[in-house]
Amino acid sequence: MRHSFRFSGTGGQGLITAGIILAEAALLDDKLAVQSQSYGPEARGGSSKAEAIISDEPIYFSRVICPDTLLVMSQEAANKFIADCDEHTTVITDTLFVTDVPGKYGKRVDLPITHTANTVCGKTLFANIVALGAVVALTKCVSKEAILKAVLNRVPKGTEEANTKALEAGMAPVSYTHLRAHETGAYL
Repeated sequence: MRHSFRFSGTGGQGLITAGIILAEAALLDDKLAVQSQSYGPEARGGSSKAEAIISDEPIYFSRVICPDTLLVMSQEAANKFIADCDEHTTVITDTLFVTDVPGKYGKRVDLPITHTANTVCGKTLFANIVALGAVVALTKCVSKEAILKAVLNRVPKGTEEANTKALEAGMAPVSYTHLRAHETGAYL
């Protein structure tokens, strides 16, 4: 099994932290993982991306060329990072910020990520953990136990309960009323 991920959005959304947590969860599951990140010079608001590759086999090239899973948390990220995708890429969008995903991809899953974070945890800053839960639930790339442990290892003290709720909300896509797979037009 080899799966590549790109999490993209704007600075301040916690996507780099989400990429680090996903790679750590893979290691906790005794898989191999590499993780990289890049962001604009702005502290907040500029574009950012985190990439991870998880594999059972050695990883000889650590760059994501065409992601298997692309998470886009802003319209700018959708416009910028879709170019590397192909018909095998699953694109996961945050419905609050992304309305259009131009270009070629295999499947698109729209989720109310930020809305869910605000509803479940009372703050939108937990959106990265909701998104991480959704990515794990959709790809099954790591175990629930490993992702929970990795989240709890990385979040600030005093936020463990809220982050656990956010992760569980993201991992329960059946609770979303607007989950839609665009390649078929059918609701999941």
